[in-house]
Amino acid sequence: MELRKTFQFEAAHYLPNLPKEHKCHRLHGHSFKVEIVVEGECDPKLGWVIDYADISTAFKTLWEQLDHHYLNEIEGLENPTSENLALWIWERLQPKLSILTAVEVAETCTARCVYRGVKKVKECQ
Repeated sequence: MELRKTFQFEAAHYLPNLPKEHKCHRLHGHSFKVEIVVEGECDPKLGWVIDYADISTAFKTLWEQLDHHYLNEIEGLENPTSENLALWIWERLQPKLSILTAVEVAETCTARCVYRGVKKVKECQ
């Protein structure tokens, strides 16, 4: 069984490694959507894999660090691309949520990144 729980947060950022003339090099903001994906066996007694509230609890401290913040000022997000944000979330959430299988970050309604955590990857530079 696969479950998905979606969260939204507002944040500002810029991408410092891009050329100065690139629009994303300038300070701007997004209404980010993060989808947390977990997978596991359905408990026959409870009828679920995990309580959605437990996913929310696990993500709460990360959400508080991200929502209405300047992402570039958060340790580990100095270059806050969607890819780096997905990895940042994975690395902090997976120890609390062992059945985590993916983190999806959408910065617009048409642009998103999915990190499946199959293997440890280096930050995109």
